[in-house]
Amino acid sequence: MQVEKEEILHIAKLASLNIKEEEIEEYRKNLQDILNFANIVNGVNTDNVSESIGSTSNINIFREDQVKEFEDKKALLQNAPEKQNNMFNIPKVI
Repeated sequence: MQVEKEEILHIAKLASLNIKEEEIEEYRKNLQDILNFANIVNGVNTDNVSESIGSTSNINIFREDQVKEFEDKKALLQNAPEKQNNMFNIPKVI
């Protein structure tokens, strides 16, 4: 299946894109490449491949919370837009 100029114009209209006449051929080639790759992927035999949700079998790996004293509070607060009592002063959020 070949992507036609009219299809590119229709997709551009649906996406509210303003593409120039000289850009249409480039868009057509790019979309054609994407569709060709999708056809290759669709044709791959996955009968003997097991399902995978993630790359590891680790689930909910937790660590202990550790409180650490920051040594240079002055440097930490130097970029604060507002500060009060050596703390960031932020607007109340409710």
